[in-house]
Amino acid sequence: MDLLKGMIPTIVKSSADMLDEWSKLVLSGASEIDVQKEFRELTADIISRTAFGSNFTEGKEIFDMQAKQMILTAESFSTVYIPGFRFLPTTKNRQRWNLEKNIRRCLKQVIDARKKTAGMEKPGSYGADLLGFIMSKSKEQAGVNAKSKASLSTEEIIDECKTFYFGGHETTSVLLTWTIILLGIHQDWQERGRREVLEVCGRNKYPDADGLVLFKIVGMIINETLRLYPPADGVLRQACAPTKLGRISIPAGTQLELPILAIHHDPALWGNDANDFNPGRFSEGIAKAAKHPMAFMPFGAGPTICVGQNFALSEAKMVLAMILQKFSFVTSPSYTHAPFLLFTLRPQYGAQVILLNSI
Repeated sequence: MDLLKGMIPTIVKSSADMLDEWSKLVLSGASEIDVQKEFRELTADIISRTAFGSNFTEGKEIFDMQAKQMILTAESFSTVYIPGFRFLPTTKNRQRWNLEKNIRRCLKQVIDARKKTAGMEKPGSYGADLLGFIMSKSKEQAGVNAKSKASLSTEEIIDECKTFYFGGHETTSVLLTWTIILLGIHQDWQERGRREVLEVCGRNKYPDADGLVLFKIVGMIINETLRLYPPADGVLRQACAPTKLGRISIPAGTQLELPILAIHHDPALWGNDANDFNPGRFSEGIAKAAKHPMAFMPFGAGPTICVGQNFALSEAKMVLAMILQKFSFVTSPSYTHAPFLLFTLRPQYGAQVILLNSI
C-alpha cells in the first residue's frame, strides 16, 4: 500500500488531463461521451506510467499488442473446438503467435534495460514503479538466494507484467465504465457520492492518498458495481490434493469453476433485491453485505487473488471521486444496455453518458 500511495500523484495527473478535455467538450456544447473509450485510454496511460515509469511509451505499445491478442484469443473461444487446431499455421494462429513473441520480446528488452540501469546506478535498485517492485524479487537480485520460492525468473517477471494489463488496466477500465453508467441512472447515489467527496476535499482540491480511506460511500458504490458487473465472470481452481467439499469428494487434479457472476446475483445470498443497484448493502463492510462472508469475490479469493486488486480499487476510487467533484451526468438515451463478455464483462455497444455541467 505504501508503494501504491506513491503512485497516487500519477493517477491524479492523468485523470486531471482527461477531465480538462471533458470541460472543453462541455464548453463547446458536445456533452455526450463514450466513457468506455475514455476510461480505456485513461487506465492505459496510468498503468503504463505506474508500471514502467520513464518507459511508459514502451508500456503502451506492449499493452496495445496485448489488447489485439485478447481479441484474437476471444475469437478462438467462440469457434468449434477441434483438437490440435491451435497448432496449425492458420492466419489467425500466426497472428497470435507473432503477437505473443513480440510482447515477450518487448518486455524482455524493457527488463534488460532496467537491469543495466540498476547496475550502473545503485545495485539492486530497480525503481519505484511496479516493474521495479517485481524485479526486486528477481532471482538475479544481488544477495538473494536463487533457489528461494519467493524469487522470480525473467520469464516469470514477463508473465507478471502481462498480468498488469488486466489488474491495472482492463479491470479498472470496465469497473469505472459500469460505475458511471449506474450512477447516471441512479442519480440519488451519484449525489450522495458527490456530497461525500466535497465534504472530504472540497471543490478545488484534488483527493490525495490519505483521503481515499475517508470515501466510505464511494467505496460502497464501487463494491456494488463490482457485485453486479464483476470484470471476471468466473475463476478456475484446480485441486492439488484429494479434497472433500461437504459430501462431495474432489479427486486431485480436478478443475473447478467458480461462477462469480452467478454467486453475486444469487438471491439466497443477497436477498430479493440481488439484481438491484443498492450500495447500502455494503454499509457495514464486505463481510456483512451478504449471508455468507465469502459471497463477494470480484477479484477471486485466497492465495491466488488478483495481484492488481489494491491498485485497481485505489485507482477507481480516485478517478470516481475526481469525476464526482467536477461533473454531474446522466446515462444517454443512445446507450444500449448489453453486457458482453470478452475476457471481462463490458458494455457491447459502448457506454454513452451526457455531461450535464461542470460543477
